[in-house]
Amino acid sequence: MLNFDYCSPTRLIFGKGVQKEVGPVLKPHTQKLLLHYGGQNIRKSGLYDEITASLRAAGVPFAELGGVVPNPRLSLVHEGIDLCRQEGVDLILAVGGGSVIDSSKAIAAGYYYNGDVWDLYESGRPVDKALPVATVLTIPAAGSEASNSSVITNEEKQLKYGYGCQSLRPLVSFVNPELFFTLPAHQIANGVADMMSHIFERYFSHTPHVDLTDSLCEGTLRTIMRNALLVRENPRNYEAWCEVGFGGTVAHIDLLGLGRAQDWACHGMEHELSALYDVAHGAGLAVLTPNWMQYVYRENTPLFVQFAVNIMGVSGSYRDPDAIVAEGIARLRAFFKAMGLPGTLTELGIGEENLELMAKKATGAAFGQEDPLGGLKKLAWQDVLNIYRLAL
Repeated sequence: MLNFDYCSPTRLIFGKGVQKEVGPVLKPHTQKLLLHYGGQNIRKSGLYDEITASLRAAGVPFAELGGVVPNPRLSLVHEGIDLCRQEGVDLILAVGGGSVIDSSKAIAAGYYYNGDVWDLYESGRPVDKALPVATVLTIPAAGSEASNSSVITNEEKQLKYGYGCQSLRPLVSFVNPELFFTLPAHQIANGVADMMSHIFERYFSHTPHVDLTDSLCEGTLRTIMRNALLVRENPRNYEAWCEVGFGGTVAHIDLLGLGRAQDWACHGMEHELSALYDVAHGAGLAVLTPNWMQYVYRENTPLFVQFAVNIMGVSGSYRDPDAIVAEGIARLRAFFKAMGLPGTLTELGIGEENLELMAKKATGAAFGQEDPLGGLKKLAWQDVLNIYRLAL
């Protein structure tokens, strides 16, 4: 096990009706906040009225900025930074899923930064000070409600980069699984694939003697998968949503990755799909992850056998580990299919034409500074291209 230094300060308020507590909980922390959200869904559902009523009843002034879209755009982040400065905002309240929360974090990071916030996403340089962020979660997936990370798309450069900094962990997050009842099936499926990938990126590691986090990863994955199928069958199953929603948070607060090297190759490869084709992040991960497994598993066959047995429930002769791993990957593909997720890049409308370009951008080779992806196996651009082609 590796040394680690861990702090997760986000206050998590979880359960029925908790969004109505926004005003009194946030009042001690703000003189004026920015209410940041996506489209009209929170108005149609009545959530907007609940939150604004709570803020007004508590005497919390607010400005607002809507318009966040999946794969959140840098242009709206710039607009949000300007608005916060003009309005004297001292806290951002994100109402939405990972895209809204990531956009809010980017605004928070850029508020005090003397330069273009995109510089931070390109350089990874931490900021010492950011606006505090609070969240009301409407889509469990990204885990951004308690993580230190944010992912933004620069639409002009067709780049999608992640950025992590401890100062971006939300101050408080409100999670009411009842708010997930009306999510369409494709959003449920994409969210499940995303949270599962957050665990896989931590689980597949060469670090030895990590029995505790191995078990935490395996138990969280089994819980998410079992209850995701229940939610798909009945989207109003509150108890199943509690398990899935909490699982998505636990997947990305870094707890499951403590003391172990991590991978993150699948996320790096998928960001290129989203940047160029604007595909849903979870859908891209569902396509790429089994093919990445197939390509790299011999780097640590015993761990992939452990995945197949402990997570996917495979049994068989340990004299034939390749067969056990193959069955584990096949069962993961079958799970994604049962959730209604795509199985190939072709299903996402992606052909051969841009695969090499995406592979080179993912590894930096396109910019003359190649930095191979991944931890379990270092992937040069040719390896990434091979995985993309496997996924066709």
